[in-house]
Amino acid sequence: MVPDLQIFRSPAGVLCLLLSAAAAAAQDAGSPAAAGPPPPVPPATVTRDEHGRATVRAVRLTRPLRLDGRLDEEVYTSVPPIDGFIQQLPVEGVPASEPTDVWILFDEDTLYIAARCHDSQPDRIVANELRRDNTNIFFVNDNFSVAIDTFYDQRNALFFQTNPIGAIRDQAVAEGTFNVNWNTVWDARTARVDAGYTLEMAIPFKSLRYRAPGPQIWGINFRRQVKSKNETSMLTRVPQSYGGNGVAQMAVAATLIGLEIPAQSLNLEFKPYAVSSLTTDRAARVPFDNDLNASAGIDVKYGVTRSLTADLTVNTDFAQVEEDQQQINLTRFNLFFPEKRDFFLEGQGIFDFGGVSGQRASGVNPILFFSRRIGLSGGQAVPVLAGGRMTGKAGRFDVGALAIATDDKPSAGAVKTTFSALRLRRNVLRRSSVGMIATGRWPAASGRDENTAAGVDADLRFFENVQANLYWARTASPARRGDDTSYRTRFSYAGDRYGFEADRLLVQSNFNPEVGFVRRTDFALNSMMARFSPRLRRGRAVRMLTWQGDLEYLTDAAGDVLEDRSVTGRFGVEFDSSDEVTLLLTRQYERLPVAFTIAPGVVVPAGGYSHEAAQLTYRLGQQRTISGDLSVSHGSFYEGTRTAAGYSGRLGLSPHFTMEPVVTLNWIALPYGEFTAHLGGARVSVTPTARLGFSALSQFNPGAHSLTSSVRMRWEYVPGSELFIVYSDGRDTDARGFPGLQNRSVAVKMTRLLRF
Repeated sequence: MVPDLQIFRSPAGVLCLLLSAAAAAAQDAGSPAAAGPPPPVPPATVTRDEHGRATVRAVRLTRPLRLDGRLDEEVYTSVPPIDGFIQQLPVEGVPASEPTDVWILFDEDTLYIAARCHDSQPDRIVANELRRDNTNIFFVNDNFSVAIDTFYDQRNALFFQTNPIGAIRDQAVAEGTFNVNWNTVWDARTARVDAGYTLEMAIPFKSLRYRAPGPQIWGINFRRQVKSKNETSMLTRVPQSYGGNGVAQMAVAATLIGLEIPAQSLNLEFKPYAVSSLTTDRAARVPFDNDLNASAGIDVKYGVTRSLTADLTVNTDFAQVEEDQQQINLTRFNLFFPEKRDFFLEGQGIFDFGGVSGQRASGVNPILFFSRRIGLSGGQAVPVLAGGRMTGKAGRFDVGALAIATDDKPSAGAVKTTFSALRLRRNVLRRSSVGMIATGRWPAASGRDENTAAGVDADLRFFENVQANLYWARTASPARRGDDTSYRTRFSYAGDRYGFEADRLLVQSNFNPEVGFVRRTDFALNSMMARFSPRLRRGRAVRMLTWQGDLEYLTDAAGDVLEDRSVTGRFGVEFDSSDEVTLLLTRQYERLPVAFTIAPGVVVPAGGYSHEAAQLTYRLGQQRTISGDLSVSHGSFYEGTRTAAGYSGRLGLSPHFTMEPVVTLNWIALPYGEFTAHLGGARVSVTPTARLGFSALSQFNPGAHSLTSSVRMRWEYVPGSELFIVYSDGRDTDARGFPGLQNRSVAVKMTRLLRF
């Protein structure tokens, strides 16, 4: 049942409602029962069964562990390792070709994960990425990862990863989806040895969330990737169909026993910040030059329980310290940019609704809660007066609530606004869940009235690869009454060899969640997908072939008028080297209800248009020194033609220096005019250590006559405490002489984490 939306007019009402729900849910709390094989009998640390499942044992340390990655302490000879990793790729279920030994250790304050990664050809180990949280640690380098399901709910986890040179990457996992921007306090050290590499991770218990102190039963899985062989192995047997997210599928993870966490009297964090900036913006509604600002604020995190966390922010700096990557938009719809601000990242997956993540937009699917609506307006940061969040678990419920008040900012067209959100989600069956969400914004984006939204959803998972997503939602805006509903029903089978999906999505014309993101309204989408992807026998250069067909049929919400129709055929080849080639053939019909300006001076008239296009993409294996995607395409486009080419890749020159160029070229010839839409840029990174990095990003968009540049230094001088120095500017390349300045800023920001 959806609650009365008037409750969400008051931030206190949101938090009170959440606390009431949490108290009721806590009555269901209890220690989960262990699954999997029987516990190992000491001194053994692992037992297995015929299904590839495992139960592992953590060992208490009698003396502190020296974190250096060398594995030369006595415990590594007296305690048997956890071994017997099982391949996921290229051959599911067979033993890993390179052995991996793991130890799970703990003391009063810290969980330790140590591993010895044997390699018969250590000279072929790929390790050239040091930047924190960079995806190249996973895609490019040999690496070792651990996923820990501290609530043993087989749905959520925390993920920690390192490579042979000690880079660190952490993420939160919600229902198998990674929140790549989540960070916490932990450390890792590695060492290269003659037979491979060794590592030690130290994860403070304060960085984890769990049900209660005392004896623990958790879920855990380890993943080892050997890039020279393009091989992935894990502690348990993980289906190939789970792909790169296999380690996050906690339903097939091992059971961890033997861990015992002492009671802690206080779970409190303070993170004050100070920031100073000098800003010029000549494109603002009220232009200004060299505006000097300085401010300070604080974030407070308090563990209401070990599994439920309250966050309070006062005078928060919600300006981003990393610039958004530009995108070329040749459609009439809005672009999507993900959230990167720290305050919103913990527990972000709780607010995901209807099978769609708030970290990324999936086609035209609406997002009911999108935190970038808060503290940003017209591309500018808006002052945040104060706010609070509560996220975590209470019994079988995932719970999340948020209430934030922002100040006015005339240059950004923003008025004082209160944002609220409440999310409850209950686990049912083995891997499924049902839930509700409600959001509110007072006043609405128009600066008057109000906007609320509410919905219910279900994520149902059966067997190994069957999933159904359903939701129903409504919004309420005084100026937009009626036709304010959206719903979705989706069924999918995602096997490794075969795949099938059917989806029905409806978004009515007045569906308007102003604390969310909606790309378009007034439509009904019916889509289907079928895939056949056989894996070839071992020893061949080709690992897998893929044939896939997609059909989308989109009408107005009433179903009377055809808006879009597309048929897509895809053929792909994946090589053992990890190179891939893909051919994409598309045939599409699109109806434009009104004319729109696609480029300066070029207007596409209203009417119906048919497009046909072919695209060829070659992906160079990312373990190479030069890697990335090369693509070319050509086809009809609004009664004309469009030819495109692009490259997005990486030059891994050393672990301390990388360059990532991006080039997108479009040549469009229409009856209404000819134009080009090009975008070029590069990110250069210098990384002296895993916690100190410098990056420079420059992007040139000739069509928009813009040149943007930024230089950023990030130094994590103490784990969890950071110093940022950022310079950025935007210039108009249409100006005479040197590109004219449009905006410029220099900012220095320092944070300090204090834990009690």
